[in-house]
Amino acid sequence: MSEKEVKKYSMAEVREQADAKNPWMVINDSIYDVKEFLNDHPGGEEVLLEQAGKDATEEFEDVGHSSDARELMQKYKIGELVEEDKKRNKKPVNKPKPASSSESGDDFSIWKSWLLPLTLGVFAIFVYRYFIAS
Repeated sequence: MSEKEVKKYSMAEVREQADAKNPWMVINDSIYDVKEFLNDHPGGEEVLLEQAGKDATEEFEDVGHSSDARELMQKYKIGELVEEDKKRNKKPVNKPKPASSSESGDDFSIWKSWLLPLTLGVFAIFVYRYFIAS
């Protein structure tokens, strides 16, 4: 769908499509008609029907869909939300950080991931030496 032909819908229009006959949902301000995808959705049609007529962005992002799934969904895009219905203060999507990140919280988890086994190993050596060497 090119930028010129993008149809705009209000959230009220999306809510009107909250049934199994023509289920629409909003994900990241884009509107999708998922009627043809109900039987093919890996999580089952119930998951999609629960979100029909709603903004399902948070639920979609929480599942962590693959890039293939994101590409496939473009097939079902029918439009976008009108500007006044787009959320102005969206929270940024929390994406997993790479293991090489050097933020303090990540540093602690790295220390914790090897510090505990190391401590247990040193303790085991002392216990072994105490009981076997005696």
